[in-house]
Amino acid sequence: MNLRYLLLLALVAMQITYTQAQFKLNITQFNPKGEATLTRENNLIEITWPAGQQKFGKAQFDLSPSGPLLKRIALGTKAKFNIISEDLDPAFLLSIGKRDLLSQNGWNIFFDKVPSRPFKTVPILLKKATVDVKSIGSRTVVTIGKLTADRFSGKLEVTFYNGSPLFNIAAVMSIDVDATAIVYDAGLTSKTEKWNNVSWINTGDEMNSTPVNYSDSAKNLSVKYRTIAARSNGGTLALFPAPHQYFYPLDEAFNLKFVWHGKGYRNMLNGYGIGIRQELEGDRRFVPWFNAPPRTHQRLNFYCLVSDAADAVALDAVKKFTNADRYVKLPGFKTMSSHFHNEFIMNVVLAGKPVPDKPEFVEVFKRLGIDMVHLGEFHYTAHPRGPDSLRLKELKALFEQCERLSDNNFLLIPGEEPNEFFGGHWLQIFPKPVYWVMSRQKGQPFVENKPGLGKVYHIGDKNDMLKLLEDEQGLAWTAHPRTKGSVNAPDIYNHENFYKSDRFMGAAWKAIPADLSHPRLGKRALDLLDDMNNWGEKKTMIAEADLFTVTPQNEMYAHMNVNYMMLDQLPKYNEGWKPVVEAMQKGKFFSTTGEVLMHELKVNGKSSGETVKLNADGTVDIRLKLSWTFPMNFVEIITGDGEKVYREKIDLMHTKAFGEQQFQFRSKVKGGKWLRVEAWDSAANGAFSQTFYLQ
Repeated sequence: MNLRYLLLLALVAMQITYTQAQFKLNITQFNPKGEATLTRENNLIEITWPAGQQKFGKAQFDLSPSGPLLKRIALGTKAKFNIISEDLDPAFLLSIGKRDLLSQNGWNIFFDKVPSRPFKTVPILLKKATVDVKSIGSRTVVTIGKLTADRFSGKLEVTFYNGSPLFNIAAVMSIDVDATAIVYDAGLTSKTEKWNNVSWINTGDEMNSTPVNYSDSAKNLSVKYRTIAARSNGGTLALFPAPHQYFYPLDEAFNLKFVWHGKGYRNMLNGYGIGIRQELEGDRRFVPWFNAPPRTHQRLNFYCLVSDAADAVALDAVKKFTNADRYVKLPGFKTMSSHFHNEFIMNVVLAGKPVPDKPEFVEVFKRLGIDMVHLGEFHYTAHPRGPDSLRLKELKALFEQCERLSDNNFLLIPGEEPNEFFGGHWLQIFPKPVYWVMSRQKGQPFVENKPGLGKVYHIGDKNDMLKLLEDEQGLAWTAHPRTKGSVNAPDIYNHENFYKSDRFMGAAWKAIPADLSHPRLGKRALDLLDDMNNWGEKKTMIAEADLFTVTPQNEMYAHMNVNYMMLDQLPKYNEGWKPVVEAMQKGKFFSTTGEVLMHELKVNGKSSGETVKLNADGTVDIRLKLSWTFPMNFVEIITGDGEKVYREKIDLMHTKAFGEQQFQFRSKVKGGKWLRVEAWDSAANGAFSQTFYLQ
């Protein structure tokens, strides 16, 4: 063996040692006896996981400094795998702006316009320094770091879900700077030409497909189901965001072209890619973006689903995670959604425009699977204080159209956001049409009869308003509490007679503000529900949409939520909807984003809204039947003693996609005065119950 050959061998050995030393692999928390397997060959790490239907997924990571991170993604049987995609890099663009923490209510602000102030957009850069592979329940989590973007830093996290061809890619980022607001665009890019065509479903619910031209500049698309898919010779990779968490609150649910495909996206990403995106200007009203408080871990994430079938099959598989953007029927329940400023009466009926037989907003609600819609008409568009001639005409038109548009399978409930008398913003509902004017002149009677209308009420102050609610058995509640126009409500009036009355229901829930570090949505409102329970009055919290325009082209589902009311039958309009009002007031419902359903919830045999007697040992027995689409994360049992709030989290990381299970928990609640239950999945979708009262 000559000297030259020995030197060559030494150089090769040195290169192998150097290459293998580029990253550190930690598998101490990986379960080698679990359903997923891990192999390593030099710079390649391969994860194989059961993907359901007797198939397996494979993801091969290239940890060399210059290679694409995802060298190969495949799906198939143990005997044969089809390569779905190759040579892909996760790509993220982080837009960083300034949060207004001073003018209103800190991090709960909605009336912010982040893009109106200086901001920057930067790519998130990955250094493949360390790799951790962990088994967490039914999931395998691969963590790769370090990520950097301006003053943000973090790690890349890829999660594979046993039992499903689904995985999640997240840039988990943190910053030490205060008052930061963010949005992000993301996707997968490639510098090699392995995809044949790109597909999506347009807003008309039609399949679209186009051949991939790797020289075409990136373009943004309005799609339905928030999904874009790329097809190769071996199969399809579909990419989509968390269906609700990715969409920060806006007044409008406009479809703002939330997906993209093409080369050089925003002139900031290399190669050809597909992905999700945000319109930085939002709906050009109030644009709050996401909160990014200091030292929180913001999960900038998206989902991928792989299929060895055609793109239509892959897109259909994605649709199942949101039940095709429809709220499913549940025996013993009727669905209700609340708080819509569609302004059909003022903008169409009383504006002299043609009144359609089937208005598109009604058809949108029906396609969503909503049985009942509670409106918020006349939102600064009408004459709530009169004169009577105009106010009563507007109410009459509202009642007539609600009756006309209701049928045996759909109930359109008249409602308003009056914002008079009580303080802050609030909504109301009566169990039947009621004529009332939000003013009362000196000497004018509280109620009088008018020909053709019957009773007409004139309301002059909060005492009149409470009496009206009592006389007509209506309900009022705080809209968007502790934010928007209710910054200090209901806190500022929780001592008032009207609040303490059983006619003041409580408040409403919506995912405001948005914060990607939280594993649940709508923390602001859920914290208020706990506070209201500790204040001592029996209050409920209904989910609200708080949206304006309602059209088939809108991205409605992302901004929607629904209440499953405990009703066997849908009330008929001409018979009134008292059962709905009673269910709202008595807590006979649960609220959800749609993916998690509470089929049954009993505490010592009682339903929400009822009083529960504790077991002799200070415990309660909880019986909960859940179904879900995305794998679940946890159930939480929340209790309070009148001062403090206590949380018991039940880990559900063992669950798989599309499950249904009966759970039984025994919870120690001695000293507690109330109890409620939440359930949240891996995409931050969830459901929450109303309150049980403990004795």
